Amino acid sequence: MKIKLLFLISFFFISNSYTETAFFWGQNGHRATGKIAENHLTKRAKRKIDKLLKGQSLAFVSTYADEIKSDKIYNDFYSWHYVNMNLDENYAEAEKNPKGDLVTGINKCIAVLKSKESKEEDRVFYLKILVHLIGDLHQPLHIGQREDKGANTIQVQWFGQGTNLHTVWDTKMIEEWNMSYLELADNAKPLSKKQIEAIKEGTIIDWVNEVHEVTKEVYNSVKVGENLRYKYSYDHFGTVRNQLQKGGIRLAKVLNDIFD
Repeated sequence: MKIKLLFLISFFFISNSYTETAFFWGQNGHRATGKIAENHLTKRAKRKIDKLLKGQSLAFVSTYADEIKSDKIYNDFYSWHYVNMNLDENYAEAEKNPKGDLVTGINKCIAVLKSKESKEEDRVFYLKILVHLIGDLHQPLHIGQREDKGANTIQVQWFGQGTNLHTVWDTKMIEEWNMSYLELADNAKPLSKKQIEAIKEGTIIDWVNEVHEVTKEVYNSVKVGENLRYKYSYDHFGTVRNQLQKGGIRLAKVLNDIFD
């Protein structure tokens, strides 16, 4: 009985620790973005990327930057997964993290990949990180407030189970939809060439500021402690899908600029 109780207590603390420190799209979200990006790569860029990744897909490597979080030697990369901004700020106005953020992380990856002096192992590493970070950029709560850790401390319920707002947007809505990353990617919204080109426009900072407008809507979409259910998913899962698709298209744009 004591062993069983100890197990339950341990499981409770592990589960809550994970939930409150999540800083990423779930695996299916990142993989869907990677798959969508592959559909928008030029043949030349795809060939070079395949060579670097030795045939591994963008979907496969898209979760690498989260997997390495368990290794302390990569702690310096942790702050690259997000940007802290007050809701009334844009990126230029926001206080910058001295350890770096999504923007500085993405720019570092691009610089390494473009440099002819970079070693192949560094190009592979930063390519994997870049794939992940462009996905993170499009999760609205990765551009959230410092005071609540990107809504990680905003407690809500999901179908009666305790969680936080960040986790709802990272994983809960995607899991509830119950589609594989391939199904999510294959069922992305049909877009015209003009619409795709419009999504590609702008700089990394422009994209951050654009996503931050969605961030404001997400913060205003709940009350603390609210039990979120089917209606919340009905109202907001379309935004999740749009963000995954934009992330994929823009990831391809960045990779085409580097490798084409």
